[in-house]
Amino acid sequence: MRASRFYATPCFPAGAGPDYVNAAVAVQTTLTAPEVLAVLHGIEARFGRTRDRRWGGRTLDLDLIAMGDKVLPDLETWSHWYNLDANLQTTATPPTLILPHPRLQDRAFVLVPLMDVAPDWRHPVLGKTVADLTAALPAAAIAEVQAL
Repeated sequence: MRASRFYATPCFPAGAGPDYVNAAVAVQTTLTAPEVLAVLHGIEARFGRTRDRRWGGRTLDLDLIAMGDKVLPDLETWSHWYNLDANLQTTATPPTLILPHPRLQDRAFVLVPLMDVAPDWRHPVLGKTVADLTAALPAAAIAEVQAL
């Protein structure tokens, strides 16, 4: 339905590899969230993506950030991952798909491209729009995301 511009962004986490190019798309689908994720993982695999370690270097990283107002698998599980201790975030991997992505509100490399396609999308738990979430980021984080 819509695609953002491409953005040069610093590697995340810092030191995990070269800088990235990020973008966002809004699509309409009849697939379920797990089916969409499987399609994305299939595309990654065709481009040589391997999942050797959490947040390791990667040739391609396609994320499912949200699907409308769905909270998956449920609010309790989403809240657990949203509130996960920062030290555990680098090693703990959820056993299932968590939507909306529990860190999207913290990441300029997600929110800035998302502003191009869905600035009025409202987070179903936090109640804030993409525009609200982006405005709450530090200016330095937003400045690191450069349109190409």
